[in-house]
Amino acid sequence: MSSFKNAAQAQRRTHRERSQPAHRKKLGLLEKHKDYVVRAKDFNKKKRIVKQLRTIADDKNPDEYYRGMIKSGIVDGKHRTVRDNSLSAEALKLLKTQDANYLQVKLQAEKQKIAKTPECAT
Repeated sequence: MSSFKNAAQAQRRTHRERSQPAHRKKLGLLEKHKDYVVRAKDFNKKKRIVKQLRTIADDKNPDEYYRGMIKSGIVDGKHRTVRDNSLSAEALKLLKTQDANYLQVKLQAEKQKIAKTPECAT
């Protein structure tokens, strides 16, 4: 019996969607069902995302505070954190000399440790 169904399906004409009538060509392409399905899925996906974002915004505590909020804001429609990493020339020079002094102190401490060990005392 299933072979009869398959034979009947093979002889059916496939459904073809109509094209845009000539007098409506100025309106552009005629949207086919598969195009509508893609458009509708995309629209509903965006609607779900907006709904999720709205619920997150509704659940947000207005009294919530983070220190990062002080130096942040919206620039060109996007959230940005303002960072000021520039140091003056004097500050850089001071940091470099402090690093060099720290290394010299550590080097002296290691030399003293080596000198105190019995194997090197010979």
